[in-house]
Amino acid sequence: MLELRGIVKRFPGVLANDRVDFSVRPGEVHTLLGENGAGKSTLMKIVYGLYRPDDGDVLVDGRPVEIHRPTDAIALGIGMVHQHFMLVDTLTVAENVAMGMRSSRRPLTDLDVVADRIEELGERFGLPVDPHAVVWQLSVGQRQRVEILKALYREARLLILDEPTAVLTPQEADQLFDTLRAMTADGRGIIFISHKLREVLALSDRITVLRHGRVVGEVDDVGAATRESLAEMMVGRQVKLAPDKDQARPGEPRLRIRGLRVQGDRGVEAVCGVDLDVCSGEILGIAGVSGNGQRELAEAVAGLRRPSGGTVTVDGVELSTASPADTHAAGVRYISESRMREGAIGAFTVAENLLLVDHGDRRFHRRGLFDDRAIEEHCRHLVDQYQVKTPALDTPVESLSGGNIQKLIVARELSARPNVLVASQPTRGVDIGAAEYIHAQLVAERDRGTAVVVISEDLDEVLALADRIAVIYEGRIVDIVERTDANRETLGLMMAGGHPTSR
Repeated sequence: MLELRGIVKRFPGVLANDRVDFSVRPGEVHTLLGENGAGKSTLMKIVYGLYRPDDGDVLVDGRPVEIHRPTDAIALGIGMVHQHFMLVDTLTVAENVAMGMRSSRRPLTDLDVVADRIEELGERFGLPVDPHAVVWQLSVGQRQRVEILKALYREARLLILDEPTAVLTPQEADQLFDTLRAMTADGRGIIFISHKLREVLALSDRITVLRHGRVVGEVDDVGAATRESLAEMMVGRQVKLAPDKDQARPGEPRLRIRGLRVQGDRGVEAVCGVDLDVCSGEILGIAGVSGNGQRELAEAVAGLRRPSGGTVTVDGVELSTASPADTHAAGVRYISESRMREGAIGAFTVAENLLLVDHGDRRFHRRGLFDDRAIEEHCRHLVDQYQVKTPALDTPVESLSGGNIQKLIVARELSARPNVLVASQPTRGVDIGAAEYIHAQLVAERDRGTAVVVISEDLDEVLALADRIAVIYEGRIVDIVERTDANRETLGLMMAGGHPTSR
């Protein structure tokens, strides 16, 4: 139903797609794998009409087509769920879903119909979202749900899914996979993009791997593939899917949270009386479906959101009413779940972003002015140490790949040698090679004596990193378990609000 022949796409100084061949047959899930910057998103944006190829042909149902814009793709029955959201923040969920579609003479009635359909789809696919909520008030995971619902609403014949399960529990992901298989049974085709190799192996009929813009392999016999073999094809070397980690030797609690209550953006309590202790030398993983209070909890600990009740104490210093500057001074650092909205400034250079938090440090001043030499030495050291791939220190961050932006943020926050580190979705949308490195740095930070909190909706990540795991649901901690006692099924049940049968 879709065939790409010899696709070439160039940007200034970059050959993003180098004579790529790719096809999707009716009734199959064809997965596209590759590291960040491998050319996956560029190739799919060509299919969806956001880019024009410099060379090559696109065929739909055996006929050559020219897709100039997304409306052309939609008319051909192609839908896409983007990794980077295509939503208007000031509109409601229903308005975003309805945008671009034909309306009747009674647009308010149309929006009511759209809202009802969104609720129906949300219930059917395990993707609940309030159709009347304004998008800027939603968490990153909830915005991803809206993107999935937009595609499902239009019932595309060919559906491109870019990281669609980031906000789902394992059980909900399985339900979505059942739905996708039902779609392929009806003759629809699906292009699946994911960094979760477990999901790729569970869902795919075929797998194509891109590296540096070229196809480096295609797997027709998915049953014979392994996570390790796919990772090696993606990166070009053997990859450790779980970090090397010695047994934790936790010390005294550095972070104490008692009775914490935090209001969300819509004035509803998002964190409801949470108690947590995190010791030096341990990683506490917080697992949960997006939108259950994780963001509000992280921002309260980082000093970015004022709690409505309870206390946050770091090394005996009470910080629940402290400013962000005082929280930083107490040794708390925060890796935000939204790297481009809160973690970095796209128009600023690599050096400027590395200095965003610590620009007042005396190391970078000389006679009341910035010391350019000291700043360059510091930034060059971090870029080299954390393997940030950038042409130069004065390169705008927005031109880097997602994985390199994330490594830059990690470098900036860890360079302060924090007492408490809160890492929210530290590897979301990051390729396997970058995730491997970030995981190693978080473990090293634990071993240095930092109290590390890792908030993630990826259970594989939580299970690989955490020494203890707390599951959050509707703003409350359902349970806290030792890593040795945890498994995907039990954690998935608790993420959906269920309680363990015994302790």
